[in-house]
Amino acid sequence: MEEEIKQQKPITQEYVKARPRILPEPSYVPFLLALSLLFIGWGMVATWIISVAGAVGFCIAIYGWIKVLLHERTDEES
Repeated sequence: MEEEIKQQKPITQEYVKARPRILPEPSYVPFLLALSLLFIGWGMVATWIISVAGAVGFCIAIYGWIKVLLHERTDEES
């Protein structure tokens, strides 16, 4: 057993750069999406008005997220 340990190569450290190299800008959109899903679920238990508010928030969040993604894509191309 000791012979096997001695025969192993020494551990070397390799530095790898993390990906993605360019991070996206911080956004409130994922929080709004999660909150909207919570409201939709809560509205299924409580009342339809809360579900409608959640659905509206969900649509706004999806629109905002797509807008951010399209904006980032155009920045990469230029």
